[in-house]
Amino acid sequence: MHPLFPKISSAALAATVLAAGIALPLAASAQNASASAPAAAPLVRIRGTVVYNDAKQLIVKDRGGEVVTLARAADLPVSEVYRIKLSDIKQGSFIGTAAMPQADGSQKALEVLVFPEAARGTGEGHFPWDLQPQSTMTNATVADLAAAPSSARGGQQLKLSYKGGEKIVIVPANVPVVTFRPGTDALLTPGARVLVNAQERNGTPTAMRVIAGRHGFTPPM
Repeated sequence: MHPLFPKISSAALAATVLAAGIALPLAASAQNASASAPAAAPLVRIRGTVVYNDAKQLIVKDRGGEVVTLARAADLPVSEVYRIKLSDIKQGSFIGTAAMPQADGSQKALEVLVFPEAARGTGEGHFPWDLQPQSTMTNATVADLAAAPSSARGGQQLKLSYKGGEKIVIVPANVPVVTFRPGTDALLTPGARVLVNAQERNGTPTAMRVIAGRHGFTPPM
């Protein structure tokens, strides 16, 4: 079993339920479950490459080199992530950005995901992220944008607004900017780069959602 499954704590569920701000749907009935009902296993993110995929299982080699075998959830959702331009970020765009906190209180983007309009509001807020040690994720609306400081080499400075707060994010010109669209199993060929949301179900690690790149593109989230 992948080491993340026994190590991750239930306290981290709120953060791990998202993949680059792409929330796995939670059943409405769960909100009405009794306090005595067993807690759902936390969700974890596995970043790596596809080794094998069929209708029943997905085998992934994670970025640490471990090969993990996952059962597939029924009707496993697959999304394709692909590059867009920095200029595609507009005032009013709803984005998710993994970033590193800076000494002046700003955030330096590691990647930016521009949500399709249908996904506006997904996972809104600012919270810890696991792309790199001490990284954060901010899902928010671009309230304003301007040229970034000269140190960002032609990038953008974004003022992000979310319920309860705002952040200034510096996006260097070389940072990947992406969006996503529905995909199919045709993306999950051996060697494809993926980000998998997984959860232990009945004692079995199970893939709940897959975000994949095409032609070797790595989901940057």
